[in-house]
Amino acid sequence: MGQFLAGFTVFAALAAGGAMYYLQVYAFYDEITPSGDDVQLVSLVSGEPEPILFDDFRAIDADSSPIRYRACFTTPMSHALLSETYEAVEKAEPRNAPVWFDCFDAEALGAELIEGTALTFLSHKNIAYGVDRVVAITEDGRGYAWHELNECGAKAYDGSPVGEACPPREEFEGQN
Repeated sequence: MGQFLAGFTVFAALAAGGAMYYLQVYAFYDEITPSGDDVQLVSLVSGEPEPILFDDFRAIDADSSPIRYRACFTTPMSHALLSETYEAVEKAEPRNAPVWFDCFDAEALGAELIEGTALTFLSHKNIAYGVDRVVAITEDGRGYAWHELNECGAKAYDGSPVGEACPPREEFEGQN
């Protein structure tokens, strides 16, 4: 009887571990169908997001978390033009994507950001409460987008008082 219980316990643990892996890596993600204005950057002039030229767009997102968004694309726009036209973001760190979403390599992109061969720009401020969409574009025109906690989000999610500089949470009711 002891061997049966031990075997059942091992089987249950393996099944639970497999289910947890599947849920984390595959279950909650949905592929996004391109709509034509999927890649936008915040203009230095207007302060509003504006669509940019792009091609080969692929993206995933999940309702389970506002920071699960990842996207890949290409653009013919140069670093010089982008830097003069759109709002840059300092110290952006790309988030890892699921292994099966192979166009988004956070480690390689991070290395390019450190080397200066990729630049980051603000796409949308507060796309969800305390979350900004960031876009990175490499010198050869490969583009990547992800969601990152902004200062208000970092405070809100670690339990610190957010202060008056942050927008009221009520404005974001019903979003991710």
